[in-house]
Amino acid sequence: MTFIRNVEDFVCGHCGASVRGTGYTNHCPKCLWSKHVDVEPGDRADSCGGMMESTALEGSTPSYRIVHTCLKCGATRRVDVASQDSPESILALSGKLASK
Repeated sequence: MTFIRNVEDFVCGHCGASVRGTGYTNHCPKCLWSKHVDVEPGDRADSCGGMMESTALEGSTPSYRIVHTCLKCGATRRVDVASQDSPESILALSGKLASK
């Protein structure tokens, strides 16, 4: 399947931040949470709709990926860290994981 670019603004279901979409935005840049809406990136074909917690940070500089886990169905997705993502949230995610 081919990536489908959807330019959509949204309000984060976790922290309430207003997010301006770029067509590639798939998570909140403030808290790093996402919403389970895609089967393939951009298709909006998944009916789950559950909130996806950022549960892990994988990779190394400059290619970090955020692992999201759906709190409703347990699905796991990986997504690249975006340039607009909060450095503090990324550091907090890596620190949270280091303390486990």
